[in-house]
Amino acid sequence: MVEIRVITKEDAESVAWLSTQLGYESDIEQTSARIKHINNSNDNCAFVALVDDKVVGWIHGFYTLRIESDPFVEIGGLIVDETYRNLKIGKQLIESVKLWAEQHQVKKLKVRCNTKRTESHRFYEQIGFKENKQQIAFEMNVV
Repeated sequence: MVEIRVITKEDAESVAWLSTQLGYESDIEQTSARIKHINNSNDNCAFVALVDDKVVGWIHGFYTLRIESDPFVEIGGLIVDETYRNLKIGKQLIESVKLWAEQHQVKKLKVRCNTKRTESHRFYEQIGFKENKQQIAFEMNVV
C-alpha cells in the first residue's frame, strides 16, 4: 500500500538519494534547507510517497504567475524510485499536486520534461497531459 503525505525535513536523505536518479547531486543538508523553504511557502507544495514507511518517490509543485496567461501550477520535479515504477505511484503524487492546485483555484497543471526522458513523456501522456510546445532553456549566474 502506498501512502502519500506532505514532505518533511526528515525526508531529506531519501529525497536527496532519489534526486540522483534524475541526475541531480545534492547533499542532505542542502535538500533539508530546500524542503524547509518549500514548506514555509504558500506558493509551493511537496509530497512524498511511502511504501512500508520507505520514501520511494517525491513531487514538488509551485504556483506560477505570468503576465500573458492565467495562473497555473507547475511540477518542478517528480521521481519514483526505479524499482517502484509502474505501480501508479507517480500518478498518485500528481493527484496530490492537482488537489493542492484546486485548493488554490488554479485550473491548469503543467510540467516540463527533458527531451531525452522519453519514458517520462509516455508516462505524462498516459495520465492525460498533452504536449503543448518544445523549448530551449537558458540560464545564467547572477552572482
